[in-house]
Amino acid sequence: MRKTVVFVVAAVIGATALAAPATAQQSTSPTPSAAPAKGSVQLNVNTAINQTLVDKYVRDAPNVALAKCEGASPTFSSPVLTFANYFPGPFMGTDANISADATLKPGTASGTYPLTVTCGAGTYSTQFSVPAAQVAKVPAGAAKAGDGSMAG
Repeated sequence: MRKTVVFVVAAVIGATALAAPATAQQSTSPTPSAAPAKGSVQLNVNTAINQTLVDKYVRDAPNVALAKCEGASPTFSSPVLTFANYFPGPFMGTDANISADATLKPGTASGTYPLTVTCGAGTYSTQFSVPAAQVAKVPAGAAKAGDGSMAG
């Protein structure tokens, strides 16, 4: 529960921090208008503290798949993720209307993997990266920080 609250608070702070500079840098010159995207999918959302979270799996932290799509029964899929707790949006910090908790399957190697959402007749995909796992066991003979073994 605590990690979820911290993630949501960080997302709100990030959205607030990003909104102010965007309005201050508006240009008066005309820009080409593009049709709004009908759908999209991403893993995680950037925050004010960390601007490198989108489409990157974060080990030892909550991960969330987010999508913007029209149609009934949106479903996320990935060969290395499982999804639970689908939740309708909107969400602060990203243009999405559905989310789900994403958990990495045990034994997944580092690399790049697909993430897809299917909703109605639409299917949207992206690629996300999984970092290498940290060393889980301290090597034999390694110094133990803070235990006094290195004191002279």
